[in-house]
Amino acid sequence: MNPDALLGGFADAPLQSARAFRGTLEALARPGEIREVTGAMPPAPLSVAAGVLLLTLCDGTTPVHLAGAYDCAALRDWITFHCGAPLVAAEDAMFAVGDWDALQPVTRFAVGQPDYPDRSATLIIEMPDLSPQGQRLTGPGIATSAQLSLPETAAFRANRALFPLGFDAFLTCGTQVAGLPRSTIVEES
Repeated sequence: MNPDALLGGFADAPLQSARAFRGTLEALARPGEIREVTGAMPPAPLSVAAGVLLLTLCDGTTPVHLAGAYDCAALRDWITFHCGAPLVAAEDAMFAVGDWDALQPVTRFAVGQPDYPDRSATLIIEMPDLSPQGQRLTGPGIATSAQLSLPETAAFRANRALFPLGFDAFLTCGTQVAGLPRSTIVEES
């Protein structure tokens, strides 16, 4: 293991993880709202926000898939040391991390089962930019409508059609995170 893997976790784990968990829940509860999260300093190419999500949501019982350029030795070592999460193939993942192209096809990720819809994957989608412009979002947690820059519309519309099954997603860029649960209706604006 690379000694650099020992760096970049929460410096004050109880306080920072509690704040990160609250920010994570708020992002998912209010789709389209962009939140700032800090505390992690993961290795490249992972963003601070994606690192915070992994530190907050993953442990030895949450299999993680690293897609594309995110499947690198530095990141594998960092996740192993800080989270203890097993690294797995896409089909076995509870969490998957990568940019949109690397996560394709998203149909390979678990969407749950009718009697266990919670047995689905959560995608952490690294974005080049995250802004409150773009596709129109409606549904639970959104007063009237919101807008969010998404990598595409069709995949999220198809995912919504599976509800109550489907994957949930976090979009990250730098220290920013936005949640997009499977219950959100996505339309072109």
